[in-house]
Amino acid sequence: MPQSLRQTPQQQQRVHEEGRASRARLFKEYKEVQREKSADPDIQLICDDSNIFKWTALIKGPSETPYEGGVFQLAFAIPEQYPLLPPQVRFLTKIFHPNVHFKTGEICLDILKNAWSPAWTLQSVCRAIIALMAHPEADSPLNCDSGNLLRSGDIRGYQSMARMYTRLAAISKKS
Repeated sequence: MPQSLRQTPQQQQRVHEEGRASRARLFKEYKEVQREKSADPDIQLICDDSNIFKWTALIKGPSETPYEGGVFQLAFAIPEQYPLLPPQVRFLTKIFHPNVHFKTGEICLDILKNAWSPAWTLQSVCRAIIALMAHPEADSPLNCDSGNLLRSGDIRGYQSMARMYTRLAAISKKS
């Protein structure tokens, strides 16, 4: 094994302790989510039964936006160093939004990058994503088509496309 990949016993111990602290924090958040299921009807957080570092969320599209009436699924991959490092979050549901990559679901949101704080929880990250859905930032687009519509002032075009994808991907078809 290359020397650069070997860890000292102290490094191994620190990684182990970070993982234990991360699990404790996630377990605390899990208990909080279970206790307050009805407190926030716009967010449903679900922990993977076999891996506490994998979560999904169902979030409701904010009212008075093209996403209203839609339910969007998010995937959370939580690093062992959580809450010191942010979770990786992406949309699994297709969404037409300037700050969401259309193919991968990657989200451009400062708190998931350089503005992360350990004070954030998975629930508050979901809240921030809902706020981003209501207030897109066209100046830092991951979806250039969506960003260009907004930047050029074509609000109607943007809203029409966003509503169409919401209907196609985020609203259940009742039979």
